[in-house]
Amino acid sequence: MWIDGRLARGREATISLHDRGARDGEGLFETVRIEGGRPHHWDRHLERMIVAAAELGFPVPAAPTVLADALRQVLAANDLADAVARITVTRGVPGGRPTRAGAWVEAEPLGGRLWRGTRSGRATALVSGAPFSPGSIGRFKTTSRLAYHLAREEARAASVDEALLASADGEVLEGAVSSVFAVVSGELATPPLTSGILPGIVRGRVLALCAQIGVPVRERRLTRSDLAHAEEIFLTNSVQEVVPLASLDGRPVPSQTLGTRLADVYRARR
Repeated sequence: MWIDGRLARGREATISLHDRGARDGEGLFETVRIEGGRPHHWDRHLERMIVAAAELGFPVPAAPTVLADALRQVLAANDLADAVARITVTRGVPGGRPTRAGAWVEAEPLGGRLWRGTRSGRATALVSGAPFSPGSIGRFKTTSRLAYHLAREEARAASVDEALLASADGEVLEGAVSSVFAVVSGELATPPLTSGILPGIVRGRVLALCAQIGVPVRERRLTRSDLAHAEEIFLTNSVQEVVPLASLDGRPVPSQTLGTRLADVYRARR
């Protein structure tokens, strides 16, 4: 790992317990897919992180050029070309003047992070039984992710790839690590950002691709009932990319045609 300007291995990879990212979850992170040594959508990921840091009052994080060089060092040190990298910045240790942001970069092989359904083309999901609200900071990718991790544990216990998160009144908002698209009554729709969800990098790219290839799509409220009767559902995130669902809550999803088409277009144009 690269931590605050240096490479560290094993037990050397440590941060202070006084760091507010470790102590209180006051951190931001980005997860980046890398193939052939090339990080996908690097500029978009860094832009989202820097904007979030500014809005949340974080100390100025390491410069993008520093983080890009850190990523190159980590990939080389781990002999990785196809990988998933995580870049984390924190609010640092309080008391300094000025307070310095903490930062670390880590990477692991891409294959180990792909869902079973991504690899097989038969992805599965459930709608979590725990009511969910993204709250006022849901649009930021923070390290305070207990609700999301509990939903992921629910998915693992059910042997499915992903858990979708719904409000107490049944509005489906997003996945634990993904954005949601569904074809309902012939219309492609995705939950709006005004609901407080994360503005996913691949979500935004898919919306742009739909405009380019003439696929109408609308940002609107989706409910559990909508998904139960959807002709098609697909999920997006930066690691899995575009993943059509074969089943939701144990029920087959009738079609994967549009999701498969958009996955192909996305890969061709990313």
